[in-house]
Amino acid sequence: MLLFSAFQFSRSQGIILPMKVVLIKDVAGLGKTGDVKEVADGYARNFLLRRNLALPAVRSSMNSIETQLRREVKKQQQHADELARLAQSIEGLSIELKAKVMEEDRLYGSIRDHHIADELKRTTGIDIERTSIEMEQPIRQLGSYELTVRLTRDLAPKIKVTVARED
Repeated sequence: MLLFSAFQFSRSQGIILPMKVVLIKDVAGLGKTGDVKEVADGYARNFLLRRNLALPAVRSSMNSIETQLRREVKKQQQHADELARLAQSIEGLSIELKAKVMEEDRLYGSIRDHHIADELKRTTGIDIERTSIEMEQPIRQLGSYELTVRLTRDLAPKIKVTVARED
């Protein structure tokens, strides 16, 4: 029996029917974790299953993926709560950095994001990645600067950095 619609050929002709799979990880061009997709049998067996990107869509694998997704959502919620507490604790924080100065209040060198991250860790014990600190340019003059610490797309507390003359 030969049907001409996509993937609907019988096994006796050597062409295999499509396979339903549940994605374990995000797969570019196919779907996200937990999606149930119908793919070519060879693609499922030779690529998705071998690389542990998917499982055959049977009841047991569906249940395990669902449990894994619930765990992942709970973990993401805890992480978001932790970041919110962190943002609240550093909002409006003021830190002071000392630097060598040349003439006209210009710094000998510059203050960069990693200097600010190190000072935050030293004074407050909060470990912030240096890439989270948004600076247009390194600080090269004495004075006070207001910088943003980008924790997530929506969470961006501001801190005040004061650069003073080193004695």
